[in-house]
Amino acid sequence: MPSSNAYDVTEWSAGNPYEDIGAVINGIIADIKLRQAVADLNDGGKPGAVIYIPPGDYRLKTQVVIDISFLRIAGSGHGFTSSSIRFNTPADELRHWHEIWPGGSRILVDIPARASGGEADGAAFLVRRAGNPRISSVEFADFCIDGLHFSDASNGDAENSYRNGKTGIHIASANDSFRITGMGLVYLEHGVVSHHSDAATIDNNFIAECGNCIELRGMGQASRISNNLIGAGYNGYSIYAENFGGLLVTGNNVFPRGRSSIALSGVVRSSITGNRLHSFYPGMLVFSGNCSENLVASNHFFRDREPWAPMTRYDNGLDDQFGLLHLNGDNNSVMANHISESIDTQYLKPANERPVIIRIVSGKGNYVANNHIVATTESSHASDAPNSECFATQVEAILATKNLTALEVIAVKIEPGASHNTVLDSGSDAQVLMDRSVNAFRGTPVPGQAAGSAGRQG
Repeated sequence: MPSSNAYDVTEWSAGNPYEDIGAVINGIIADIKLRQAVADLNDGGKPGAVIYIPPGDYRLKTQVVIDISFLRIAGSGHGFTSSSIRFNTPADELRHWHEIWPGGSRILVDIPARASGGEADGAAFLVRRAGNPRISSVEFADFCIDGLHFSDASNGDAENSYRNGKTGIHIASANDSFRITGMGLVYLEHGVVSHHSDAATIDNNFIAECGNCIELRGMGQASRISNNLIGAGYNGYSIYAENFGGLLVTGNNVFPRGRSSIALSGVVRSSITGNRLHSFYPGMLVFSGNCSENLVASNHFFRDREPWAPMTRYDNGLDDQFGLLHLNGDNNSVMANHISESIDTQYLKPANERPVIIRIVSGKGNYVANNHIVATTESSHASDAPNSECFATQVEAILATKNLTALEVIAVKIEPGASHNTVLDSGSDAQVLMDRSVNAFRGTPVPGQAAGSAGRQG
């Protein structure tokens, strides 16, 4: 027999999901709460429900407020396609495109701007519930949340501003065992924001061309960010977490335009492993707020320069002395990573200074070992190809390995005041700057040269 706890937004009796799917989903949630009013009935009572969104375009003018556990909202396709390329393509070219908007089970966020400008106010989906137990097991799966347009014209180019006050999913309350899987999020100032998460899974999503992609705020534990395709804007984070323990960040492919690929503040005993990270700017990985006892291992970091002409005037405001990896904290392990930097020297800031790859600003007991750093330079140019060729331009830039010459870098720099750190085989004697009277060092051997003195100070 059909389940009374399975809903289709196109079959709901009140409202028009194509005009305002938010009002329809709120009506369905109200019905679930009305029918599942008893907390303990036959050792159950509130099993929750699934809400299905078939493929199609659905405008959202009313914020969805979720205050029940065991709710799954699912579609039949994440529908992602690049809005950035579209908005940087001339109109005469767009006339020949097969499609110009995201598709699949697509929600078009049409929430009007609010004076407060708060992330929760501009959220398409707001999860919020007080009391005990924490709200649990809410799932978002396999649909697209599209912010439609960016709107900050202060720099004269609104669609490339990454700002519009819109958030895809905002989880404001302490939560347990949430799952966000198979989603497509595009052109939102904030993709996913979650406060006080426990055992959350954010897996296999396509979250890109958002001001910020994934933000774990407040505090949390034992969660996983994995197997996502992610790319934030130049003024935001691709992955951000604060005051977290037991966070696993693994298997993600992070695109290059975010202010930071991964930024952690006060995160401890967590792992960043097996990710591929690409950036156009320094500050790819940032530890702040005394991050401690974290493992950063077997990642591929790659930094080059923005090759696509419409975006070359933007950056994250950091210079190359900041470091590709900028670390504050104690007893972190940075091991067996491959770190590539390939950039024309004319684009380095400040000029005539060696860029820093790994910079330990503060802390003790950090262990940096067996990292392979490849630094090269060549004369590069931003592509003036048609905007529709953005894909080819960026792929050609990534694949460029010919005609490269060595770029002089500081492989590891440990600032004064940081002590009892160990650097092994992560840079030659001349590439590592630190006080070697209070930090331990073994240099990467250089063919034809004898190893440097362990007592030398740089």
